[in-house]
Amino acid sequence: MGPMHVVEQLRPFPPVEWRCRAQPVAGCELSKLGRLCTMHCTVVEYSGCKEGYPCGYCASAQGKVSIGMWAHSMTVQDYQDLIDRGWRRSGKYVYKPIMNQTCCPQYTIRCQPLHFQPSKSHKKVLKKMLKFLAKGDSSKVAGDEEPMDSHREDAIACSFVLKNESDISQSELKPLSVEETERVETEDNNEEEEMKKEVTVKKVESEPPQTCVDKDSAGSSERSNSAKLVHTTPKPGKGADLSKPPCRKAKDIRKERKLHKLLQNQTHSLEGTPSQVEPQVLLSQNSKSKANQPKSIEDFIFVSLPDDATHQLEVRLVPVSFEDPQFNSSFSQSATLFAKYQMAIHKDTPSECGEYEFTRFLCDSPLEAENPPSGPDCGYGSFHQQYWLDGKIIAVGVIDILPYCVSSVYLYYDPDYTFLSLGVYSALREIAFTRQLHEKASELCYYYMGFYIHSCPKMRYKGQYRPSDLLCPETYVWVPIEQCLPTLEHSKYCRFNQDLKAVDEGCIKELGRVRVLHKRIVMPYSMYKKRRKGPSDEASVQQYASLVGQTCSERMLLFRS
Repeated sequence: MGPMHVVEQLRPFPPVEWRCRAQPVAGCELSKLGRLCTMHCTVVEYSGCKEGYPCGYCASAQGKVSIGMWAHSMTVQDYQDLIDRGWRRSGKYVYKPIMNQTCCPQYTIRCQPLHFQPSKSHKKVLKKMLKFLAKGDSSKVAGDEEPMDSHREDAIACSFVLKNESDISQSELKPLSVEETERVETEDNNEEEEMKKEVTVKKVESEPPQTCVDKDSAGSSERSNSAKLVHTTPKPGKGADLSKPPCRKAKDIRKERKLHKLLQNQTHSLEGTPSQVEPQVLLSQNSKSKANQPKSIEDFIFVSLPDDATHQLEVRLVPVSFEDPQFNSSFSQSATLFAKYQMAIHKDTPSECGEYEFTRFLCDSPLEAENPPSGPDCGYGSFHQQYWLDGKIIAVGVIDILPYCVSSVYLYYDPDYTFLSLGVYSALREIAFTRQLHEKASELCYYYMGFYIHSCPKMRYKGQYRPSDLLCPETYVWVPIEQCLPTLEHSKYCRFNQDLKAVDEGCIKELGRVRVLHKRIVMPYSMYKKRRKGPSDEASVQQYASLVGQTCSERMLLFRS
């Protein structure tokens, strides 16, 4: 059995049906503490640390070290806060690599879609898809692919057994509540004209472009930008040196020279009279400049196909719920595609990728769907983004839509369409989708790509989606990837925050405030300690709280038997 399926030996608990039932509870203080939201609430069972299990990146037999917990249910805000502390889910299992101990440190990486511009290789993939849809051309251009087949390696990193069977009954997961509480909310041809456009932009922009920054990155950007860049020569066989800018074309150098010359000329012309330039000429130049702007992802994705197009591609967003008609009707076809992909690409046996495994791995999600008025029209939660070609599913991107980001979970596709570079294409579609969601939910402005593993050359491709940031494993602030790469060349484990005095601002400060679910009663850990019989579990709770942080530890419920 492959490493992905070791986790699948775990038996999930039945779905939790939250009910608010007023029952007498001894003690006024306990009554207050027993309040619980009837709907969205996170309940986790902490498993602790597991060392010495196989690594899917370096093929080490005993190099992996990680922490894990089983999530019976989880709010989207709690999961957002957890991934901003280096956690990641596989099905209902949530895990975090122990970065300074594991053989291949896995750094959380996020792309900034609002400022993303597709590279030349990205445009090739998009053009190839358009050509295929329009004319049925399935020719493969050598060297235009990136190894973004899927996030399988991320997903199987949690592969170890928590326990074979659960002895926790469903009733134990139903807290007794006194009253309902508030819900947790939480290639341009006209170079001359383009240069004039850039001149105008440079003169108008007196400040750097405004970026969408979350609370974790606020206050750390100045420290991050001040980090010194040290360019190092890439080791043989390690791929491109991402710490250096991409190779510049002669065309770009000429454009830069023209820009410099135009800036000088415009400075001199402004000293004369404004009437020296005809308004009609300016209008003509501005309209040409707009037409000559670099193409965005949307210009490739949403272009109109000819009436006689050979193929039709439709992308459907389907909630991961067996109560959803679209999800139900496409389940069998989707599961069959998953099995075909796993056997062809990852050499699984049929027994390792059946409907049960598919459900456990990619359909069981702990995330509770939420639809707040200020959120995107589709709401928050787990989704399958299905790619339908001529009425048949050829790829499925599994994603989580969270308050601040779209998080990519997994991708599987029909191996018959490998020539379309569906891994890259789907990532670009998900970046464009994030920008679309941002129009309705302004705080949703990042695209999380899972883990960046610099010590594994095949996983470095994620660094090509720029601008992007890596999460500091010690202070949990975001640092531009360009500033992280030089240090990663010298050490596979790095602290990216250059401020040596900086600490984890979200670290646990009061262990007694950790929320515990014990015998169906919600209480602080300080009270649970007094009631607990048997050996102390303080070390385990301390470890849990330090890794999830003070905020999550006070909001999530830690199940204790």
